[in-house]
Amino acid sequence: MPHYAYETDPAEIYRQSFSIVRQEADLSHLPEMLRPVAVRLIHSCGMTDLPQDLVWSKDVVSAAQAAFSKGAPVFCDVEMVAHGIIKNRLPEASKVVCTLNDPSVPDLATKLNTTRSAAAVELWRDQLDGAIAAIGNAPTALFHLLEMVAAGGPKPAVVLGFPVGFVGAAESKDALAENPFGIPFLAIKGRRGGSAMAAAAVNALAAGLPEEA
Repeated sequence: MPHYAYETDPAEIYRQSFSIVRQEADLSHLPEMLRPVAVRLIHSCGMTDLPQDLVWSKDVVSAAQAAFSKGAPVFCDVEMVAHGIIKNRLPEASKVVCTLNDPSVPDLATKLNTTRSAAAVELWRDQLDGAIAAIGNAPTALFHLLEMVAAGGPKPAVVLGFPVGFVGAAESKDALAENPFGIPFLAIKGRRGGSAMAAAAVNALAAGLPEEA
């Protein structure tokens, strides 16, 4: 059997990983409070150029921390985002919710003439006010969330916009960045994104970095 030389200490893996990120990524243009979030995001995808494409509202970190201090729920567009969130690092009252597989969603999507991901956002209404929304897959979910707010619906405390893909992803994040509703946000411009990034953003905003614990 071959023997490979590799690090096996989880704490040391984290330490080295975050050290490499800080060495190779340019975080200088980011506000100090946002840098741990950027480090987490880079760690989730291995792309050290990621900070150059980040867009944010100046109050996103403070808004997220205030929401978590109140036990706000975290709504996720897909199960992959929900499963990537480190739940034991969230405040006890903060629940992670994904409604994509609710039995009512397929019929609702047909009724609304939209995707299941967008229809699932409709089921967030009752608890969306002051909540955190983490979208890591579906541009239609992010567009529909913004449409709900525009129509007078409840406003989340923070939207983390990381939908990925070639159809609507960049445009949905542009719409979030330009939102006139005063919603604090963090997003990455362009086609890049994904569930791992959305979950990483939640983890960083809720609990910082492992080395800081």
